[in-house]
Amino acid sequence: MSTFSFQPANYKIKRYPSTSNHSLKSWSAADEYMLQYLSDLESTPSHAIICNDRFGYLGCHLSPFSPQVVINYKSQEKAIRLNLEKNGIAPEKLSFYTPLDTLQDTTIALIRIPKSTDLFEWFLHQVHTQIDDKGEVICSFMTKYFNPQLLKVAEKYFEEVEQSKAWKKARLLILKKPKKIDTSITSLVHQLPYQDQKVFEQYYGVFSAKNIDYATQFFMENMLIEGNENTVLDLASGNGVLAWAARQVLPNADIHLMDDAHLAVASSQRNLSSEKTSFHFEDHIEDLPVKQFDLIVSNPPFHFEHENNIEVSIGLFQQVKKALSPTGNFQLVANKHLNYKTHLEKIFEKVEVVQENDKFIIYQCR
Repeated sequence: MSTFSFQPANYKIKRYPSTSNHSLKSWSAADEYMLQYLSDLESTPSHAIICNDRFGYLGCHLSPFSPQVVINYKSQEKAIRLNLEKNGIAPEKLSFYTPLDTLQDTTIALIRIPKSTDLFEWFLHQVHTQIDDKGEVICSFMTKYFNPQLLKVAEKYFEEVEQSKAWKKARLLILKKPKKIDTSITSLVHQLPYQDQKVFEQYYGVFSAKNIDYATQFFMENMLIEGNENTVLDLASGNGVLAWAARQVLPNADIHLMDDAHLAVASSQRNLSSEKTSFHFEDHIEDLPVKQFDLIVSNPPFHFEHENNIEVSIGLFQQVKKALSPTGNFQLVANKHLNYKTHLEKIFEKVEVVQENDKFIIYQCR
């Protein structure tokens, strides 16, 4: 097999979900910089590990070399499969793994450094034991997002941590000589106490690592549950705290949790009993086995890495309307500045404000 040669115009990469914001791209100079670095290596990147390739730009370019792709988001998997098909690449060229899977040994790993330092550490934790002693981990980031904490995390796992020169406002961290350290997953779990009622657990890289998000706490204190809801959906469920709150009032209901992030779903499974509870690693409500819900609750996302994008939330609202039972209702909490009411009123017949404070607002939609 020949060594890798990078040609940036080889593949057409589309975003999924699609966006009307033309400033949002499907790859960056940081991605190109990693591939250029690979081109300068004499070795073949066979079975290279790829982490945080959100739309498949890296996977498509490395597809001839059978890369291992770590999938933390269902939307990421769908985007990569869509772009493989669009570029005539058989999906079997890539091997997909979750962040909790054990990977194959390799000499090369590529990590697009995420906004979350915790998630970056998770990826390093997953790949560092699979890297050959003479192998390299190539991490990329746009210079404006540099965080000195990244170096401290990298030095925890590798003896050599080198930073490249800037190219098109991007840089690389080159990591070599993996250290012998504790590889237990339990070292990457946060403990989040809620009042005196429960201590929630969540894996590194899941939203709101230091405490239960304040908007979520406000929602839990003001959630409206009538007591006759038989089917409940916690949409964008994170560590499952809203589903847990609903379970305290509805002990016999069938409760479903859905999140786009694998680590979020896996975290929620640590916090809720599986009895009458179903966990779904999905980004679209229509893909769930249950088609109608009496109550849907959500603290919907609008941060995606370094992007702010409410289009994803609006898409979720449109899915919710189709998934509500005739007497069902949708309750959500949001930052007040997002002005979701304007969008909700275009989708639902009735939109009411349940409660609000200086920062957050809770809506009920029917």
